[in-house]
Amino acid sequence: MKIILKNEWTIALLAIILFMPFLGHVHLFDWDEINFAESAREMMVSHNYFSVQINFQRFWEKPPLFFWLQVVSMRIFGVNEFAARFPNAVCGIVTLVLIFRIGKKIFNENVARIWVMIYLGTILTFLYFKSGIIDPCFNLFIILSIYHFYFLTLNTTNRIKYAFLVGLFLGLAVLTKGPVAIVIALLSYGTYVLTSRFKFFINWKELLTIIITITAVCFLWFGVDLVKNGPWFLIQFIEYQIRLFSTSEADHGEPFFYHWWVLLIGCFPASVFFMRGQFITVNTPQQKALKKWMLILFWVTLILFSIVKTKIVHYSSLCWFPLTFIAAICINDLWERKIELNSWLKGLLGLIGIIMSIAITAVPFVMMHKDMWIDKVQDVFAKGNLQADVHWAWTDSIGGIILLIGVLTYLISKNQRQKTIILFCSLTICSFLTSVIIAPKIEAISQRANIEFFEAQQGKDAYVETVGYKSYAQYFYSKSMPHENKNELNNEWLIHGNIDKPTYLSAKIQDAERLDTVTGIIKLYKKNGFAFYERLSMDSLKR
Repeated sequence: MKIILKNEWTIALLAIILFMPFLGHVHLFDWDEINFAESAREMMVSHNYFSVQINFQRFWEKPPLFFWLQVVSMRIFGVNEFAARFPNAVCGIVTLVLIFRIGKKIFNENVARIWVMIYLGTILTFLYFKSGIIDPCFNLFIILSIYHFYFLTLNTTNRIKYAFLVGLFLGLAVLTKGPVAIVIALLSYGTYVLTSRFKFFINWKELLTIIITITAVCFLWFGVDLVKNGPWFLIQFIEYQIRLFSTSEADHGEPFFYHWWVLLIGCFPASVFFMRGQFITVNTPQQKALKKWMLILFWVTLILFSIVKTKIVHYSSLCWFPLTFIAAICINDLWERKIELNSWLKGLLGLIGIIMSIAITAVPFVMMHKDMWIDKVQDVFAKGNLQADVHWAWTDSIGGIILLIGVLTYLISKNQRQKTIILFCSLTICSFLTSVIIAPKIEAISQRANIEFFEAQQGKDAYVETVGYKSYAQYFYSKSMPHENKNELNNEWLIHGNIDKPTYLSAKIQDAERLDTVTGIIKLYKKNGFAFYERLSMDSLKR
């Protein structure tokens, strides 16, 4: 491990090798990946880089910073999947170098290397750097702001510089995802003050520096938009944030402990080491302060998004930084024989690891014999998806087999250092192989027929839409252009109205009857749970 994770340069090189290849070998997934990539594409088409748009209408759910990064990437690599995901691959490289530096500066090189090893050997943290969603970038800015806030809780020099950096990175986080960044930072700082017997650590000059810097950075977009276009966007944006907190937006309502399970399973095996690491005593005041900040950030984030009604996997992704950090100091103490992992934690690690590895291993075999059970599937859309012509082979299970070997090695071996390295390396390899082998086949089952239909409409002066379900794929993959007729936003007009262009429609098969009975709509074909239609305009029929 010392050779591969020797310094920042070898870590950056390893990250490039793991994150860059195969970024574009699978279509973007609906909704978030396609949503964000489409907003970036529409900026380029409209030459309006200031306003975030979807279907060339103002989109109020997200600020523009991440889309700007995607635009730069698309200018270099073209409008494609690789370009949409490239900013997060770069973010992954920066993140690994950053956590190495933090671990080395506050603890030692061993803790730093372990932290990097864990971040690469945890499924969710690995896969998200190969995605095209906002959160890896947002989380990086948050952790940078918290890290510099940490220095303000110490008796350090250049305190105004640290206050400026706190404000700068918090402002960038707001421009990436919104004011939830400030909410998380305030709650974390407030909790730190509360647990420190109301010692506030920063004076009014430092506080004013933070506030002015955040305001200045945010004004670069929020303020200018307010002056230029009035309060409409700000009102819609705030109302959307309130809906996310108070209602189950977009059918993403889950129970309170949803994110607890996500972290336990998705961040395995780091989550198991985290359970023990919370109670480890560290040595210096600097180490104690960092550990305290990390634990507060973890619990503030987890509890906040457990309360929020809308729950999606990546909402708790900010927890991954403190979770993997606490796991790193736990493993370091295990290697130095300061502590031991008790039997029930070993049992939990073995249970989760064996179940996970068997599940990954079993997927190809189950799909190879789907004819034995597909008729028992009740959901007609899911049944249609499963009829996709996807070739599965036993070799597709290699990632799960490698993970199983890693888990069993950890349970059997006596060499603490060696078996931990093997365990996390097996997770890294499993994650990489899953992204390369399994993900494309899942995409082929779930949405590829739909994507290919939209791709076939590229270059046509036509309306392309979905009926009965929400998607952004029709815009990105048909490379749609702005339409002058605003009726195109009305599905009923596209189905029944006096359309002025050919219209291509996609529906899930359970909703197909709605279109099958409409005069003038031609059913082109059905495939993998979707039905596809064409409706010609009166001018087209006359010709």
